[in-house]
Amino acid sequence: MPISSRAAILFEPHKPLRIETVQVADPGPGEVLIKLDIASLCHSDLGHIDWHFPHPLPAILGHEGIGVVVKAGADVTEVLEGDVVIPYLVPDCGACAYCKSGRTNFCVQLGRSYMPGFPTGFSLNGQPVNGMLSLGTFSEYLVVPKDQVQKVNPAARKEEASCIGCGVTTGVGAAVISAKVEPGSSVLVTGLGGVGLSAIQGAKIAGAKIIIGADVNPEKETLARQMGATHFVNPAKENLQEVVFGLTQIGADYAFECAGNSKAWEQGLSCLSSGGWAKMTSVGLIPEDVPVPATWQSMSGKNWTFCLMGGAKRKDMARFVDWFVEGKLDLSHMVSHEIKLDDINEGFDLMRQGKTSRVIIRY
Repeated sequence: MPISSRAAILFEPHKPLRIETVQVADPGPGEVLIKLDIASLCHSDLGHIDWHFPHPLPAILGHEGIGVVVKAGADVTEVLEGDVVIPYLVPDCGACAYCKSGRTNFCVQLGRSYMPGFPTGFSLNGQPVNGMLSLGTFSEYLVVPKDQVQKVNPAARKEEASCIGCGVTTGVGAAVISAKVEPGSSVLVTGLGGVGLSAIQGAKIAGAKIIIGADVNPEKETLARQMGATHFVNPAKENLQEVVFGLTQIGADYAFECAGNSKAWEQGLSCLSSGGWAKMTSVGLIPEDVPVPATWQSMSGKNWTFCLMGGAKRKDMARFVDWFVEGKLDLSHMVSHEIKLDDINEGFDLMRQGKTSRVIIRY
């Protein structure tokens, strides 16, 4: 039998989300029905609202959360009823060339929910409603393909663990999986939202000696240092390049752009050392119509890569949850606000004002 669920739906670009009661179908073969305890707001959701990333409407947004399996469909053996799980926006089909290669977390099934005819478990007044990236965590109940569900340690505090589904995994993964930060190295992180703070955590876990956090919001300094930053710079008041070179002499060994804009990308690149294995890793989502500057001089002797979700697969989320439970990954300061689903638009307003690290919804 279908289940009724309140959900936040985007009907028009640039408009507030509307709270409606949708119907959630029973899971079919290869699908899992999840009841969420917590969902989190991410800048990627805001990017969808602001139409930087067009997609089929109406749509239930949201791609971070944690909950329990209510029912598993036919042919699902990876998870059982009652398991604590995190939905993951990157499919892991295991059959495509990307998945078989073992070299990347890219999968040809990524974005499949935006393709015409892809089934959705949501409906409103008998009409289908899209779930963002086959998820839609701004609904308490959701049906998810089995290759986008990961069983995790039930001992984890769900408030903070909900962020591991995207922001934490993206930032930590960028440092330990994609860039492979080495012990004793120097790291610059620009843009200190949930992803940037997690990149700082990843750099700390990897053993970086100098970790510089940069953000135009001075209120982010305390959080950055709590997460492991050794230094903080406000680029609006200080010359970021001068500070970085003053601390490192030759520039940072690694730079992570987590702000999602070309200015932060350019600043990060200018602070990177030349030669060796100096890496610039773009983590933030830059809209396609925004030019990213690059010249021979700015790129000489440097490596630039863009990572998807920090290069992490589903199983890496389980590892990061274990790190959180063990105390290796500190998320005690990650959640800045807790709201109800009815207050979701106010949560995004706070995000636009740069006043949040992570906002969570408690169902």
